[in-house]
Amino acid sequence: MPNADSNPGLVAKPRRWTIFAAGLLLLALALVVIYTSRGAFLSPLALVVVAAIGLAALLLQLRLRDNGSARVHSPLWLNVLGIVFAVGAVVADIMRPNSAWMFIAALVAVFCFAISGAIVLDGLRKNRS
Repeated sequence: MPNADSNPGLVAKPRRWTIFAAGLLLLALALVVIYTSRGAFLSPLALVVVAAIGLAALLLQLRLRDNGSARVHSPLWLNVLGIVFAVGAVVADIMRPNSAWMFIAALVAVFCFAISGAIVLDGLRKNRS
């Protein structure tokens, strides 16, 4: 298979929008880290926020990427389930801060976001080869 660099007819598309979007999401993550107190990072809700920002970054990159004919989709039901459990963790934290339900809901939300991200990354990897 010929290398894309050796073929002068192939010109790489500018990656301006993906880099701009990645910079904005990195800025959002930096603001969360900078303006959050040290004690707040002991809360599982901080982990849910960081996982949600990471999944948003992956989905935004997927949206801005031009895959040609191969399209990779994130499982909507898994993302909705993660959001429901994240909201449940916030509600459980507001109602009773020492509740075990908050930890369980936050853990399930992070697992949903992680599995959804892994499915998307696996689809991208399969389309590349």
